[in-house]
Amino acid sequence: MAYWLFKSEPGTWGWDDQLAKGAAGEQWDGVRNYQARNNMKAMKLGDLGFFYHSVDEKRIVGIVEVCALAHPDTTTDDPRWECVDIRAVAPMPRPVTLAEIKAEPRLSDFALVRQSRLSVVPVSDEEWRIICAMGGYQG
Repeated sequence: MAYWLFKSEPGTWGWDDQLAKGAAGEQWDGVRNYQARNNMKAMKLGDLGFFYHSVDEKRIVGIVEVCALAHPDTTTDDPRWECVDIRAVAPMPRPVTLAEIKAEPRLSDFALVRQSRLSVVPVSDEEWRIICAMGGYQG
């Protein structure tokens, strides 16, 4: 299993919106960056991810699961853009802020820190364990 981080502006699509989609989940559409798209194309069913609120909040608020493999993004007719579907698994018991992540030396190479503008980034096994511990998630 691989781990990922999905970044969204909460005013556009937030954790509550994701929760409302239930087990069916929702496509992670609108991504128009090749590296982020390629990250989604590499995802497998059952991969887990952090749901990150960007802009003002800048914090990990939940855990999601990939529930449909990469497919054409229905928000565009351009065949270059694909997306996966994700569903909510659980809220992060204690949201983990970007400031906390940056303050943790073991996360200095984390893609969220190094590539802050990228909307979908990989998370290593060690980064996943550290952040889950920081947020009290034991799933």
